[in-house]
Amino acid sequence: MTRIALDAMGGDRAPEATVAGAVQAARRLGIPVLLVGNRPQLEAELGRHSPPRDLLEIMPAEDSIGMDEAPGPALLRKRNASIVVAMDLVKQGRASGVVSAGNSGAVMGAAVIRLGLLPGVDRPAIAMLLPTRRAPVVVLDAGATVDCRPEHLRDFARMGSIYAQSLLRIKRPRVGLLNIGHEPSKGNTLAKQAHDLLQQLPINFVGNVEGQQIAQGDVDVAVCDGFVGNTILKATEGYAELFWSLMRERLTNTWRGRLAAWLLRSGLYSLARQLDYASYGGALLVGVNGVCVVAHGRSNPAAVENAIRVAKELAEQGVVEELAFSFQQASAPAADPAAAQAPHT
Repeated sequence: MTRIALDAMGGDRAPEATVAGAVQAARRLGIPVLLVGNRPQLEAELGRHSPPRDLLEIMPAEDSIGMDEAPGPALLRKRNASIVVAMDLVKQGRASGVVSAGNSGAVMGAAVIRLGLLPGVDRPAIAMLLPTRRAPVVVLDAGATVDCRPEHLRDFARMGSIYAQSLLRIKRPRVGLLNIGHEPSKGNTLAKQAHDLLQQLPINFVGNVEGQQIAQGDVDVAVCDGFVGNTILKATEGYAELFWSLMRERLTNTWRGRLAAWLLRSGLYSLARQLDYASYGGALLVGVNGVCVVAHGRSNPAAVENAIRVAKELAEQGVVEELAFSFQQASAPAADPAAAQAPHT
């Protein structure tokens, strides 16, 4: 049975939202969850929900890392922090994946230290799904590695392509490099050098793409450094919230607007779910040797529930194993053609 370790102390609304989300995941989806954190606090929160106790277990952790703490020093000081204990549960095989809405730098550091990087991967990346006019697009990196070298973007492109194949079931995902123009000569030094490297990869690289092409669904994977990707993510969330705020204002200030809202309510609810970050749950930290889903720091119970669901699905789909195999194949020396044709004995 796929069991997910939840950093129950991570996030702006922890442990209230994390425990409530875990209870929903257990009750509605039947997913076993290991709640990692302060036992008295977690017991108190569980007592508010009448949870299915056979699917929820508390794993005690002495410390937690705050959202405003510097990740490196905090990980050194707090060896038994909830995110570290959660990673150890995956390393020990007691959980199939980790979910955390906590300090993203600490989540990445704990994953790299405890789970390790896949062979051939130099930097991890957060692979975020964003809605488009067509199908969701994988944007990476969404904040794990802000200072990148061209080789990092090359690895992100490879990992993003494999991830889109596994998660979105796209046979040959269209991979684009985010830039300020389509021409290979556009952009800064990083973009120009990365463009040359991506052209050499055995992926469906379609060249440079501009920001508006992400929303149009012109690519299945958009590659950028973590500074740009995180800015895109938060700007997208901000404009989605602005859109709904203005929509509510316009539709509630007259009787005609209220009538229109009532007539359109089904379509509006569907659109709201599509644009709501909570429906996506979280993003996979690709490049580490285990399933690690990074949820939004503001995650509510619905977002936590969906992040747990995403972690379970990714673990069952074997995405990490596919990534490891792909990088192993890419780094293996070219085989002797004659040996390749020799029969196996």
